[in-house]
Amino acid sequence: MSNAETQVSSLPMPPERYISNYTEENIRRNRAPRPPPPPSQHEVYSMFGIQYNNDEMIRSLESQNIKRLIPIHFDRRKELKKLNHSLLVNFLDLIDFLILNPDSPRRTEKIDDLSLLFVNMHHLLNEFRPHQARETLRVMMEMQKRQRVETASRFQKHLERVREIVNTAFSALPTLFDEDDGSAKIKMEVDPLESNAAAKNDPSYQHDRVMCKLVDVLD
Repeated sequence: MSNAETQVSSLPMPPERYISNYTEENIRRNRAPRPPPPPSQHEVYSMFGIQYNNDEMIRSLESQNIKRLIPIHFDRRKELKKLNHSLLVNFLDLIDFLILNPDSPRRTEKIDDLSLLFVNMHHLLNEFRPHQARETLRVMMEMQKRQRVETASRFQKHLERVREIVNTAFSALPTLFDEDDGSAKIKMEVDPLESNAAAKNDPSYQHDRVMCKLVDVLD
């Protein structure tokens, strides 16, 4: 059977066939299949038994040996309306044939006409896919921009609130006087080493505790 044709499924394999290859054991031993590399610019690849060229994202009707019902240069909205109207007319004609003369050969012709109209309409809709992808990407980027602006605005509000609390706390600090020269000194920060027993004997320790209580009250 060397001349036997290769059977190609029109649908992808069930997910279980792929999931079974990515077990924890296979991942730990680096046996899980690697993702396929992205196709190069001029590479030809096969999908469901059909050859695709990366140069053209959407195959033309002529390359698929399908009759084109729409002109080369056209208004997409008008052509979609015309195709939709033709579908309705041909469908009503098919209903008439099925009622009046079900065995008429015109019935098969109408079914073929409907199939051709659907293919052309589907192709026309697919040509909107690049525009849809660009619009989707634009909306996603606008949403990300809006979220980042809102996050920065909230951060700025919290920063201003923290500054107000810190300024209020420093303004409420008691003034400490040096015993030697009588000059005023304000303790700006607490040394972590002052938490030991020796630091508690320092007179400034009580002032630091007062400052901490003031900050807790203002928070």
